[in-house]
Amino acid sequence: MKKVVATAKTIDDAVQKALLELGVPREKARIRVLEEPSRGLFGLIGAKDAKVEVEFHFDPVAQGRDFLQDVLSNMKVNAKVETRTNEEGILFDIQGSNLGIIIGRRGQTLDSLQYLVNVVANRHADKHVRITLDAENYRMRRKETLEQLADRVAKKALSTRRDVRLEPMSAAERKVIHAFLQKRADVVTFSEGDEPNRYIVIAPKEASR
Repeated sequence: MKKVVATAKTIDDAVQKALLELGVPREKARIRVLEEPSRGLFGLIGAKDAKVEVEFHFDPVAQGRDFLQDVLSNMKVNAKVETRTNEEGILFDIQGSNLGIIIGRRGQTLDSLQYLVNVVANRHADKHVRITLDAENYRMRRKETLEQLADRVAKKALSTRRDVRLEPMSAAERKVIHAFLQKRADVVTFSEGDEPNRYIVIAPKEASR
């Protein structure tokens, strides 16, 4: 919940001032008049401004979902957003047809949308909410692809007894590979390089650094 107290010559002006500071529309706010304006003696002496208190009960999930729906509409994508919880927090599952434009190359568009949704959702939130976006079950399919890749490269590192570098990946994708190979006792993984070109190295245990 966000609360702002504002003063102005009129109640309406004070309310508008508070709404502007909160960055929310009037219909989403609760308004309480603390002091009525007074013209005072002869309109000068003892004049008092209006004083209002404006509260906004912020729902980060609803804000993030509304923002995402607006983006999809502006992109001319006919899709709906289903909300549910997962192990990381909140999942926005984008459902529709031909959602490739939402996913993008290796999920880059989806990741960018996810970042923006989280920024909007947590802008006024009292407690941070983690929102993940998915479309056409891309996240699970990509996770399976990365785990298969990790398994193949781990076998290559062991057979050649040499470190093997993977191509640059996002932090989320690197996390999948680290977690998948963490269970193995014969290889180790570590990251090198700087973002956005940071990559994973898979090395035989005996040759690890």
